[in-house]
Amino acid sequence: MQHVFVNLPVADLSRARAFYAALGLAFDERFSDDAAACVVVSESIFLMLLTRDKFATFSPRPVGDPSRDCSTLVALSRDSREAVDAFMSAGLGAGGIDNARVQDHGFMYGRSISDPDGNVLEVMWMDVSAYERSLGDEINSAVDA
Repeated sequence: MQHVFVNLPVADLSRARAFYAALGLAFDERFSDDAAACVVVSESIFLMLLTRDKFATFSPRPVGDPSRDCSTLVALSRDSREAVDAFMSAGLGAGGIDNARVQDHGFMYGRSISDPDGNVLEVMWMDVSAYERSLGDEINSAVDA
């Protein structure tokens, strides 16, 4: 099985841990210490919250400031539209910032929140079968034209 580890720089590890815990995400303490926290997103996807100093030891370039500049958008899927809104509510209650970017395409619904450090999380739900049906409708319309 392949695993994905997304490394995110944080200024205050305790604050970051509290934010991600409020989202209902668990931590793998085997890979956590006073400079890092391993957030379990799924069986194969993890967010590594790293202090800026720790992050710098991995980066070949200077560490950017996610509160000013965006270089990564982490997209996380949820099981329903309601779960997207619940994720947002939990994150806002834990100090996140609503990026005021709602996407509602019927078959797909998404929102955007920044964690307290400015790292952007795009949380979304998609009904894949409805999307596939819409593609079929577009193809049929093009053929009929």
